[in-house]
Amino acid sequence: MDATIERIEMATLTGTRPRPAGSNARLGVHGDSVRLPVVRLVTSDGAAGFGRSAASEERLGALLGQHMDNLVIDGAVVPEWRDVEFPLLDLAARIASLPVHALLGREPGEPLRVSAYDTSLYFDDLHLDDDAAAADLIAAEAMEGLARGHRAFKIKVGRGARHMPLEEGTRRDIAVIRAVRDAVGPDATVMIDANNGWNLNLTKRVLTEIAAANVYWIEEAFHEDNVLYDDLKAWMAREGLPTLIADGEGAAHPHLVRWATEGLIDLVQYDMVAYGFGAWRDLGADLDAAGVASAPHTYGNGLGHFATAQLSGVVEGLDWVEWDEAAFAVIDPSGYVLRDGWVEVPDTPGFGLELDETAFATPVATTGFTLAQG
Repeated sequence: MDATIERIEMATLTGTRPRPAGSNARLGVHGDSVRLPVVRLVTSDGAAGFGRSAASEERLGALLGQHMDNLVIDGAVVPEWRDVEFPLLDLAARIASLPVHALLGREPGEPLRVSAYDTSLYFDDLHLDDDAAAADLIAAEAMEGLARGHRAFKIKVGRGARHMPLEEGTRRDIAVIRAVRDAVGPDATVMIDANNGWNLNLTKRVLTEIAAANVYWIEEAFHEDNVLYDDLKAWMAREGLPTLIADGEGAAHPHLVRWATEGLIDLVQYDMVAYGFGAWRDLGADLDAAGVASAPHTYGNGLGHFATAQLSGVVEGLDWVEWDEAAFAVIDPSGYVLRDGWVEVPDTPGFGLELDETAFATPVATTGFTLAQG
């Protein structure tokens, strides 16, 4: 990879979700759009790669003239350039004519595929007074996901934390979980995510009342606390509840990984973009060694679910991709196929996404900039 970077284009794209997303336990309506800052890198020999990066124009200017051999070493972007790692990795893999998962060291073999879950079941029901109608609405949304190929569904809960009175919101959470389980059937996977909107006792109450729903994991039940996790784990063991504990997507506690290795948390969920792809590669190896599962958070970052799918090729404990689908007019993701709950990951070079370079010129001109040597 002796090529140098001679041209950089940046634009902010807007993607559209299949359906607007409502509130969660702490935030208001998320809407139907996703903003994505995209950087395209072109080398002196005409190779090009692209990906998400929010690096400034001044910062990106320092990349001009840099040799790729000094930027990506053994499938990893050097630490000082990890704020541009997605475009750099895509470019390095395309130069090598390899998918990113192979650049990372995955051995040739069976086509790569990984389970995915529908992460779109937000509080879209707050305008309804009747719990049954609300539950039916969210269940119908789950069926939309089923039709798109999903067989696993994560349900936002915690309505009583902010948007509804506590008791009313809790009752609705329970009704929604039961309705989704009934709709998707016993063989589908159901997770719940409280966005820190519950406390320990409320978590126990809900898990008791929805035991028949066979919830796979409870995510961010409350703010990270090893004493409360220990209590919850012991209680679930006594009750015979197999539900796993997932946490870490937000401002995660600095001891979260240690708590996971001690058995208090079953899945670590640091955000793919905020934590970083290279950092996740390293952490995933450590979690594999400790027998802890990896489940990166990707919601709202546009392309993170594709990066997670590639990373699953080298992190053994990465069994689930948070699938936050959004369509961007100039990006073609058709190499990824969602079928019967599995995402089939392409073997095409880079991250397996294609950019319409001609169409990309328009948002570059209107929302971004171009940098070139000389």
